Amino acid sequence: MEFPFLHKYSKHVTARWIVLLIDVFLVLQTFFLAYLVRFNFTLDFRVFSFVQQMPIVAFIALISFLIVGSYKGVVRHTGIRDAYNVLLAAMLLAFILGVLVYTNRTYNIWAEFTIPLSIIAIHFLLNVLVLISSRFLFKQLYQILTTGLSKLDKVLIYGAGASGLITYRAIESDKNTRLKVVGYIDDNKYKEGKSYDRVPVYHSNTIDAAFIKKHNIKEIIVSIQEISNIKLIQLVDRITLLPIKVKIVPPVEKWIDGTLKVSQIQNIKIEDLLDRSPIVLDNPAIKKELYKKVIMITGAAGSIGSELAKQISTYQYDFLLLVDQAESGIYDVQQDFKQRGITNFVCTVADISNKSRMEELFKKYKIQLIFHAAAYKHVPLMEESPYEAVRVNVLGTKNLMDLSVDYNVEKFVMVSTDKAVNPTNVMGATKRTAEIYATHCASQQKAKFITTRFGNVLGSNGSVIPLFKKQIEKGGPLTVTHQDITRYFMTIPEACQLVLEAGAMGVGGEIFVFDMGESVKIFDLAKKMIKLSGYKYPEEIDIEIVGLRPGEKLYEELLTDNENTQPTYHAKIMIAKVSEIDTKNVLKAIESMKLLSSTEDKEIVQQLKLIVPEYLSNNSIYTALD
Repeated sequence: MEFPFLHKYSKHVTARWIVLLIDVFLVLQTFFLAYLVRFNFTLDFRVFSFVQQMPIVAFIALISFLIVGSYKGVVRHTGIRDAYNVLLAAMLLAFILGVLVYTNRTYNIWAEFTIPLSIIAIHFLLNVLVLISSRFLFKQLYQILTTGLSKLDKVLIYGAGASGLITYRAIESDKNTRLKVVGYIDDNKYKEGKSYDRVPVYHSNTIDAAFIKKHNIKEIIVSIQEISNIKLIQLVDRITLLPIKVKIVPPVEKWIDGTLKVSQIQNIKIEDLLDRSPIVLDNPAIKKELYKKVIMITGAAGSIGSELAKQISTYQYDFLLLVDQAESGIYDVQQDFKQRGITNFVCTVADISNKSRMEELFKKYKIQLIFHAAAYKHVPLMEESPYEAVRVNVLGTKNLMDLSVDYNVEKFVMVSTDKAVNPTNVMGATKRTAEIYATHCASQQKAKFITTRFGNVLGSNGSVIPLFKKQIEKGGPLTVTHQDITRYFMTIPEACQLVLEAGAMGVGGEIFVFDMGESVKIFDLAKKMIKLSGYKYPEEIDIEIVGLRPGEKLYEELLTDNENTQPTYHAKIMIAKVSEIDTKNVLKAIESMKLLSSTEDKEIVQQLKLIVPEYLSNNSIYTALD
């Protein structure tokens, strides 16, 4: 008859009892060895007394190990803590033996129990040596048996700090890994020559191609948590010059249940270099702003909208209405929410340019707070379709803002773009027009209208990084429009967190500008992505300059020539001081665009140029209208 529960029990407990019995057995062996050492490896001692002492020593050893719990450590994961526990158990054993021997000598209880104190001391030292050594020996044997005799890939860990040591232990304790850590690299010269867990530390200046070849190193794992983007880029730039793979340990907040797994150590990606800002989802200001609110997110299937929905879902809101015209995208968001067990939400397919459909939603859900992320954003496509850009980005936004006033929405937060600043294309001009209309609505003081303005987000639909990844997968070349073109970048999670922060602090009428850090040269970005993908530029994958696209400009800006900023309590959020605008003429121009058809592209663009005087077309057929 089988007892399944015994099998389950044995997996967790039997190994510990085996370790305990082996430890007791080793203690008896060292006890005999201690006698041999004391009597110059002869049997010139009372063997009969020794035999009588053996059961007592075994019993005391058993009690000592049980009290300290030194047998509980998993042998294949043996580390410093386990060695410390063995030391404590050996000390306790020696102490109890010493007390018994002293008590016996004082009161003459048992004549045969006369262990010389020198033997107890020798026995203690032998126990420490043998018990600790046996654990590390068994650990090595286990690793050999589980990984086989095949050669392991030698790796270096960049960073001899806390994160580096955690990374080492994660690799050492993973029985499925094919990696062997042979050294740490650190920029701190005072750590050079030291060893952590018997692994040497090398100064970063000593690591070159010759070192890599001599020691047959296959990978370098970057494991530094507190490092700025600029320093990380500089570090990776140095490493990628070596004939080696580069991997990175993710930020602590991304570790699974606070524990680093070897599977999380991945090839370094360009996203790791451009931003590692931690995302705080338990923000008191945002928590207060969203508490018990009915919230609507437009463009909820897009990169920004879906991340906003994900972050908001972690707060105590009342109800979440997710709107998008993209059926497949909004379905994916719906399934993600259901899988995460979220119930107080609904996903609906709707077009913001259809005012009657939008009004149905306002009436039904009694919306209190809106995050407006729906927009057409692809510059070349909108340059070819000004009608569609105006229909969605201007008139669709106007529909939402007008309904927000009519239905007493408390706050309207619009996601804008740096392309709205001194626009050179239709898309940017439509977003700037939407900003102006938001400022007009805010002046009516019936609802709080807030604009957030930032640059490109990493990995968004249609952005340059996913495009480069696809081109690398196909073997290149990577296409760059101009060798000097630059862009600002921010991760999607951080951009959305700043949108929520700005929405919480806004009182109406502000245009919040996010600190995007340093602008990135796209040509350099392309070269980095080629290197990080394991290819050589230009021998294996080249970069092709294809020329600026219609409406595209070399440098994006976050402020116009007539704007400056004032700080907020958040270091990465500023308020743009915009100049006064004649909203009366703007409203007339917007109304006139409602009457234009899809065949009147030039008239549409002409109206945009009237609304946004700084709009000067670049590399476009509409340059003639400037």
